[in-house]
Amino acid sequence: MAFLGTAAPRVMACQKPLLPLCRATTRCYSSQSTHTTEKSVPYEKTLKQEDGISGPTKPLPKFADVVVIGGGSLGCQTLYHLCKLGMTNVVLLERDRLTAGTTWHTAGLLWQLRPSDTEVELLAHTRNVISSELEEETGLETGWIQNGGLFIASNKQRLDEYKRLMSLGKAYGIESYVLSPAETKDLYPLMNVKDLYGTLYVPKDGTMDPAGTCTTLSRAATARGATVIENCPVTGIQVKVDDLGIKRLKAVETAHGTIQTPCVVNCAGVWATKLGKMAGVNVPLIAMHHAYVVTERIEGIQNMPNVRDHDASVYLRLQGDALSVGGYEHNPIFWEDVSDRFAFSLFDLDWDVFMQHIDGAVNRVPALEQTGIKSTVCGPESFTADHKPLMGEAPEVRGFFLGCGFNSAGMMLGGGCGKELAHWIIHGRPEKDMYGYDIRRFHHSLTNNNRWIRERSHESYAKNYSVVFPFDEPLASRNMRKDPFHQVCPKDFYIVLQEQGCVFQERHGWERPGWFNRDGPAPVLDYDYYSAYDVLKNTDYKYSEILGKEYTFDFPPHHDVIRDECLTCRNTVAVFDMSYFGKFYLNGPDAKKAADWLFTADVNKAPGSTVYTCMLNKRGGVESDLTVSRLEPSPAHLPLTPESNGEAYYLAIGGGVAQHNWSHIQAVLQDQGFRCTLIDHTEDMGMISIQGPKSRELLQEVLDSDLSSDAFPFSTHKIVNAAGHKVRAMRLSFVGEMGWELHIPKESCLPVYHAVMAAGAKYGICNAGYRAIDSLSIEKGYRHWHADLRPDDTPLEAGLAFTCKMKTSIPFLGRKALEAQKAEGLRRRIVCFTVDEKVPMFGLETIFRNGVPVGHLRRSEFGFAIDKTIGYGYIRNPDGGVVSPDFVRSGEFTLERMGVTYKATAHLKSPFDPENKRVKGIYG
Repeated sequence: MAFLGTAAPRVMACQKPLLPLCRATTRCYSSQSTHTTEKSVPYEKTLKQEDGISGPTKPLPKFADVVVIGGGSLGCQTLYHLCKLGMTNVVLLERDRLTAGTTWHTAGLLWQLRPSDTEVELLAHTRNVISSELEEETGLETGWIQNGGLFIASNKQRLDEYKRLMSLGKAYGIESYVLSPAETKDLYPLMNVKDLYGTLYVPKDGTMDPAGTCTTLSRAATARGATVIENCPVTGIQVKVDDLGIKRLKAVETAHGTIQTPCVVNCAGVWATKLGKMAGVNVPLIAMHHAYVVTERIEGIQNMPNVRDHDASVYLRLQGDALSVGGYEHNPIFWEDVSDRFAFSLFDLDWDVFMQHIDGAVNRVPALEQTGIKSTVCGPESFTADHKPLMGEAPEVRGFFLGCGFNSAGMMLGGGCGKELAHWIIHGRPEKDMYGYDIRRFHHSLTNNNRWIRERSHESYAKNYSVVFPFDEPLASRNMRKDPFHQVCPKDFYIVLQEQGCVFQERHGWERPGWFNRDGPAPVLDYDYYSAYDVLKNTDYKYSEILGKEYTFDFPPHHDVIRDECLTCRNTVAVFDMSYFGKFYLNGPDAKKAADWLFTADVNKAPGSTVYTCMLNKRGGVESDLTVSRLEPSPAHLPLTPESNGEAYYLAIGGGVAQHNWSHIQAVLQDQGFRCTLIDHTEDMGMISIQGPKSRELLQEVLDSDLSSDAFPFSTHKIVNAAGHKVRAMRLSFVGEMGWELHIPKESCLPVYHAVMAAGAKYGICNAGYRAIDSLSIEKGYRHWHADLRPDDTPLEAGLAFTCKMKTSIPFLGRKALEAQKAEGLRRRIVCFTVDEKVPMFGLETIFRNGVPVGHLRRSEFGFAIDKTIGYGYIRNPDGGVVSPDFVRSGEFTLERMGVTYKATAHLKSPFDPENKRVKGIYG
């Protein structure tokens, strides 16, 4: 049969129409259909056995230090890396045979370049394990084929994205080339290049074999002492509650025995949600059909690189002398009822869904039009809300770890993630910054919300091949969490800001102000599934249109709007709605001990003090930056004041990472046995920040307190009246100006906001959003956690040594690691760079010192007060030596953006207000 076949295959109806989101799992085709019904994977070897063996392949031990559940890529990689780190009493349980779930039919592609430094590092480790380490250790071949990878760009924006990837790759020594259409034709003669802008070629990309890889991993692990038991489904998870009321893993149950264990790793793929329920753990993933077809032989295709044509949403994987063709469609089929008996199984391919990939494939390789299809492969894969895996310890149960939801990239990411997960289990934290994969990146209110899981997973799947632009926002499952006081206000703050043109961003489920559009309201509408499943497409959707205009690697069209918000703050006064911030109270008999151990700074100053501090892990990496306010002992007046007879602290934490912070603090309190209570009042209070030279004059008309520097110095707080309402006022700044935050009970938010706006009218006050905060904060040199401050950065490397109480004798978590690092000297250091040319940068640009790559920018914005592009990145010494201030001063630096280098000036201090006069109210 011809590959293209008929444009609309003749289908004989075999069942009644289903609901729009519940597509049939199989289709009945007429005998006249030109499409193949052959279903088989293109691998010579699978691990499926036809001999009907039943029962476990080995006896179950009574106890194990770790039990890994699931024998796919992630399970085998995690087991192997646990053993590499020295564990031997570890068990892998597989309900059928290794790879039986989703791994056995995966395409097995490995692409080295991604728009994330962490992912580039994870992929590099996978490639090293598969291509060399395992074979050297075992003498067995894994099936690795290094045939290269080719990314197709059919428009300028796509080619710009590839140039960004190429520049990032230079920081990691990854060989890549941007090719012209003619050069692409020379490399891949069968390719149509008439519509191309160019391509990105990575010669050392390649293809993995699932059976060969998992077999070799399991043999290497068992040689180191691990036990692999197949044909042993898990039937239950036992959880115990300890003396402190903490839920901990106790045992794994099977029909053939129970294994006592303090640690389980859920690597069960699409079955991970069911396994999580056994332990009372939410696993927010969803199963979908994912398909590719395997062609007959194609003359001249041998040794060609794998191809991703992102704009056509299709990939072409070399399969000997044939191709596997697949992609990501806008209307994937959900697998509604995940079967426990589905092993080495495939679905019938729904050609109505798959046909959208055909035109793109044939356009790219015209020879496909006359090529037959040998077989179809349509199997289940698990997908998540942001197309990133779910990893780490579940917040519900200590000792229950996740290693699932890999969005059909489990083979590609398996080695890197398996290593990090093993380190996580043994040492309590991964080595790399894994926050983007950590289950704690999602708020607990979302992880069991079926609407959010379904809508966001669909959008992430449908946009998987979309260009990754700097300022994109999701359209799915919006308005999940709004400002906390909207429930009691007839006209909530969200609507008030929306009517003033607020363009909202989504973080942690919250709607937070991004920037303020001059053309009126742009409300976020219900998700339309991009008109899939017969859902009506949203029309005249202003918010979506605004996002579309942001799809650029140049300055966005509203660059001047952000500028005006920033300069109004710098010159007069602006108000920022920061209500989505996490707001926690820490109190109890051991609150002081806990605060001393948790926080790097000495927060036990006089009541009324507010301290900027970090929280660290054992390795000295920064798990959080936050402000901690010490409270007066008092009776409860919630939400502003908790009941406290002793020490109590108020913690204000960036809202996008509040769940991560909550879980980190709880884990530390539990591990140390502190008798403390952590109370979340995030949704009970709003918070606005009034910043700028005129902030004191404005607020003096609203608050009943003396705001002079003597009466209300920087880094202090007090309960005051604001327009007749009690609020907690804090003199702090996230933007480098004099200003105050007002933490307000939800029922008082609107009256206080209106009073502030009325008093500020004569000063030209404006609303400003987080896009302005991003610019203002980087201009002042303030860090953003998970951008230029992450769990793999220490405060010393990040220029935050001033937050650490190193001159005291007070121990704190991570102190020993910092002391060792200080004695040894810094092997890397954060540096500020400015570029005189008016060119946008967004992070991931490679940093060169004297022509040698020494790092990349973590974060970059345009600074409107200094009128320059400004960025921060960590640099290292190529010789492995100490990165001293002299090393920075003596170098000549350039930044590479999309293949073009720009001269850069390095700064060891912020170029804006380096003496910190403005936050102290010293202007002029």
